[in-house]
Amino acid sequence: MSAAETLVATGNRAHSHGPGSPVPLQARSERPRSYDVADFAVPNGREEEWRFTPVKQLKALFDDAAGTETPKIDASGPEGVVFETVAADSLKVGKPQDRSAAVAWNHAGEAFAVRIPVEAELTEPVHVNVASLGARGFSHLIVEAGRHSRAIVIIDHTGAGELGTNVEIVTGDGSELRVVSIQQGDHESIHLAQHDALVGRDAKLHHVVVTLGGKIVRVATNVRYAGPGGDAELLGVYFAEGGQHHENRLFVDHEATNCKSNVLYKGALAGDHARSVWIGDVLIRAAAEGTDTFELNRNLVLTDGARADSVPNLEIETGEIEGAGHASATGRFDDEQLFYLQARGIPEDAARRLVVSGFFNDIIGKIGVPEVTEHLHDVIEQKLARAAELSASAKAVVGQ
Repeated sequence: MSAAETLVATGNRAHSHGPGSPVPLQARSERPRSYDVADFAVPNGREEEWRFTPVKQLKALFDDAAGTETPKIDASGPEGVVFETVAADSLKVGKPQDRSAAVAWNHAGEAFAVRIPVEAELTEPVHVNVASLGARGFSHLIVEAGRHSRAIVIIDHTGAGELGTNVEIVTGDGSELRVVSIQQGDHESIHLAQHDALVGRDAKLHHVVVTLGGKIVRVATNVRYAGPGGDAELLGVYFAEGGQHHENRLFVDHEATNCKSNVLYKGALAGDHARSVWIGDVLIRAAAEGTDTFELNRNLVLTDGARADSVPNLEIETGEIEGAGHASATGRFDDEQLFYLQARGIPEDAARRLVVSGFFNDIIGKIGVPEVTEHLHDVIEQKLARAAELSASAKAVVGQ
């Protein structure tokens, strides 16, 4: 393929276009970005970036005039880590890409910054807790890893109410940073977030999104590269129960040479109106020769009444790459696996837990933070127990 052509793969649709060809689907990079709220209309749900989202329930986070409350932010970490409050516009890694992110940017006021010193090798994680206090609030976080540093930063979102968040991440040249963002607000909370990451030359970013709670949680993660040799691993785990909407949107913008990205998200759903949405966009620009990228999403539907939408998108502007691919699949519980385990004397409930645990284990093992993985295993066990109760109740109704 010549550099003048573009391959756009959108879900199961692929279009190759050059001069004289039909107009292609709108490129992900062409969508508006601005710090000005007025540049974004209030979403009505028909827009491409909002068509899966229950926008009628998000009016408070689209409103640029209503009053706000500042969430409580606590942080701790090893000696040498700098915690400080700075101006919200002190970094500007990425512009807001929708109205909620622009509103959050303008209403957060200041940013809470976590700075890892140059060449520091932290032996313990940095912890940041963002606690919503029950009303509409906004937060802005900055995480900077100095050159050749090694660090883990865990961001824990808790509490009630409605929260709009912007997170900016910078990995200095040669550094390795693991950022784990956990969303576990109460069952009626709403959380809309945009994460923007800039990966330095020969740096590695591990970005992990774990969504366990909240009525509506939508996390949009955007990654760019500041120089060649950057490597981004983007992982996600989510488990939506009845009435919960968990949405993850990713955009990996390959604009530097010889960079890598690997995306792996897995989710489970159980309960009436449990909903998950995963959108994965990868752009390989004409100058990004030597790119190696792959994205994968898997969803496991455990009960009737649940729904998962998964849309991988790939845009390639050069044929001089190492590799590029994407895949997604959504399926129901494997009855054959269940039968196999039960035939060996394992009770049905235990067999179901084993199958679901096996589904998640490969990605949980990649998170790399024992305290997070242990907590995640515990929460999944609790959610599976509730799913089993739902299944038993449904069988009882059918048997009457």
